[in-house]
Amino acid sequence: MIDEIDRQILSILQQNARTSNAEIARQVDMAPSAVLERIRRLEARGVIQGYEARINPEALGLNLLAFVFVRSTDFDGEAKTAELLASIPEVLEAHHIAGEDCFLLKVRAPDAKTLGRLLRERIGSTGSVQSTRTTIVLETVREESRLPLEILRPALEEVLDA
Repeated sequence: MIDEIDRQILSILQQNARTSNAEIARQVDMAPSAVLERIRRLEARGVIQGYEARINPEALGLNLLAFVFVRSTDFDGEAKTAELLASIPEVLEAHHIAGEDCFLLKVRAPDAKTLGRLLRERIGSTGSVQSTRTTIVLETVREESRLPLEILRPALEEVLDA
């Protein structure tokens, strides 16, 4: 169970995973050793899955963002298709979805020509891909990897009040 202190710690780490243990302890009004124990427990339970740097893709020349809907013919072996699609380095996210298509991929590429090659030579060559539909992003208005922890608050308050 995630309590209010855990939620605060998670919120601080989502804002900046490099925040020192002492600073987190100051913000949540706890001893640094208690905060460290909570963080380790959250890691052990798989709530915190890791820490990473957010890198500006355009600074690396990965200017094109696209979403690719993939229809597969491999209905009994979709796990294999999913594994193949997810192993492509340009695929940032791979989701098995409901509906007409089987997978939704978020991909980054330097340009449209490279994306075209990726679609033909890597995604289309998996053997089980029947078709793809690609949507190219013109402008990103909002892109967020942080979870909205504030929506947990009402449920937490009910648990804490009980």
